[in-house]
Amino acid sequence: MFSGVLAGLLAGALWGLVFVSPRMVDAGYSSVDLAAGRFVSYGVVSLAVVLLTRRRLPNASQALAAAGLSLLGFTGYYLLLVFAIRDAGTEVPSLVIGTIPIWVMLLGKPGHLRWSALLPGVVLTAAGLALMMGAPSAGTGGPHFWRGVALAVGSLACWTAFALLNAAWLKRNPGVDATEWANWLGLATGAGALLLWMVAGSDPTALRAQEDGVRFAVLAIATGVGSAWLATILWNVASRRLPASLCGQLIVSETLFALAYSFAWDGRWPTVAQGAAVVLFTLGILASIKAHR
Repeated sequence: MFSGVLAGLLAGALWGLVFVSPRMVDAGYSSVDLAAGRFVSYGVVSLAVVLLTRRRLPNASQALAAAGLSLLGFTGYYLLLVFAIRDAGTEVPSLVIGTIPIWVMLLGKPGHLRWSALLPGVVLTAAGLALMMGAPSAGTGGPHFWRGVALAVGSLACWTAFALLNAAWLKRNPGVDATEWANWLGLATGAGALLLWMVAGSDPTALRAQEDGVRFAVLAIATGVGSAWLATILWNVASRRLPASLCGQLIVSETLFALAYSFAWDGRWPTVAQGAAVVLFTLGILASIKAHR
């Protein structure tokens, strides 16, 4: 259990970067550009690993599963999230996504585990979310704030479905290791992101005219290799070793790290209410781990 929990927490730390990265580049980059940059990088590193290590390629059914799950958990999820962050800021979308643990815990509960055992973790997480949503937050006064919230809910639905379906697929296919599956997802995600950019991305001339092209490239590589490829390997390890309900609770770490990165980028400390919410999130994770022992 310890290695699975550690892998889940590290994945959350890497995923938290994607909440603040859209705010670190010039507004001239579209949401499609941000999503495509990240996932093309993921696809390139996956292809390089497959070629250099001479790992096998998926068969037809495995490739179809990888394509469907990559659309849910990567391209679709992140594209909606980037739109949400542009409309509603970082903090509220990260909190909407932060409800994923509750949904995954409720939908992925092992049959032998009593509902009463999950209740402390669910209550603590829900209380933390309620407290944070009630605290003053950057971006809540924008003209498209509620559209951003709706997009964040769509992103939440995509990733909740991905978390449950991905865990189920890995448990049904023990012969596919975590790195191999991450590479297959990366190949599907990279191809889909490239097609998305060709259809709806910015013109290459407009991209070259942006002043912070180096920063954009660095962020695309960092989130593609770290927040996609490496985080997916870590999450696959956690998904294989832990029940879906406990994995769901570990996703709270993504929200915690996203908030920490957002506060650091803004150069400010959390308010008392936000700090108390973070404590509740942490206690929720610990309560859920205890319930699954």
